[in-house]
Amino acid sequence: MKLFLRRVLSIAAKEAKHIRRDPFTLAVSLVLPLVFVGFFGFVIDLDYKHLPILVQDNDQSSYSRRLIQEASSSQYFDVTPVNSAARADRLLLQNDTKALLIIEPDYGKRLVRGEAGLPAKLQLLTDGSDNAQAAILSGYMQGLVQAAEADFLRQNPDAPGADTADLSAALRTRFLFNPELNSRWFIVPALSTIIIGFLAILLTAMTVAKEWENGSMELLLSTPATPLQIVLGKLLPYFVLTFFDVMLVFVLALLVFRIPFLGSFPLYAAACTLYITGALALGLLISVLTRQQQAAIQFGFAVGLLPSFIFSGFIFPIENMPLFFRCLTALFPQRWFLSISRSLFLSEAGFTALAGPFAAITLFAAAMILLAVKNFKTDVEP
Repeated sequence: MKLFLRRVLSIAAKEAKHIRRDPFTLAVSLVLPLVFVGFFGFVIDLDYKHLPILVQDNDQSSYSRRLIQEASSSQYFDVTPVNSAARADRLLLQNDTKALLIIEPDYGKRLVRGEAGLPAKLQLLTDGSDNAQAAILSGYMQGLVQAAEADFLRQNPDAPGADTADLSAALRTRFLFNPELNSRWFIVPALSTIIIGFLAILLTAMTVAKEWENGSMELLLSTPATPLQIVLGKLLPYFVLTFFDVMLVFVLALLVFRIPFLGSFPLYAAACTLYITGALALGLLISVLTRQQQAAIQFGFAVGLLPSFIFSGFIFPIENMPLFFRCLTALFPQRWFLSISRSLFLSEAGFTALAGPFAAITLFAAAMILLAVKNFKTDVEP
């Protein structure tokens, strides 16, 4: 056992020297995580804000003006009043606005009388060319109108519609784990999935291929080291480097983005260890199979970057995919690690709740190591 570990550590030390002498590898491994965090954390925002809308106030009452003021003061809408229906229709057809809110002439009277069951007091026309934005805009407006009307009726308990305010307040919504619905709380904990899924695979995909091209692999094969020892020795320094990157993202998430971490850090570190091992072994498998840096880089992009975006649930919800693709995502560890990362950041999930994802990434890591060892050729023939 001591001899086994000594050979593994010797190969790891040799690989660490190669990494220190390679400025490109160091630059990619240290700068790329910061680029990912800056790009996704600061640039991508899934919240719709400052949506331009038109408001046609046909009521001209204090109640309608108060509603317009509430919409204007919110961070969701940029309100532009219009006085003529013809101008509003023209702006809508020209796609110069996202929506038109029409306030009926008797809006204030119906609100005071509490005639909520009568035909619509308000009408919202939205641009349906972007269905996701239209649905979110409609939800924002409905929430704003209900809150404004309920607030008015609560402040006027003698109004006939005051009972309606009580009924509307009977259902109170609380958003657990992300009370502000901040999209950065949703994006940043998943960045480690993207970084590992791409960086770790890309780094190790080039290591064996580089040695085959440089001719130094023959020297390594002439040693008594077995394929398992070579694989583990090459994975070890890249594991340390990638784990440092993940911890860097972790610290930035806490200190820069102010995202809470409510789960167990040892559990998170264990998940990172398993996922990093699997990703590095996958990159090494690609390197073993291709033996060429250019081909290894291309395969690394294909299997490291695309699944992290498409099949992990980072951008596209897995629940909305067809059944075939939902089953296909189960083969990619990015899906399972992303679930662990978000759960541990934003909730106090324990191992029992995360046993399924942990089992999936463990099987993946073991399978990748076995495949890399099995396909590692000890001869110099292609």
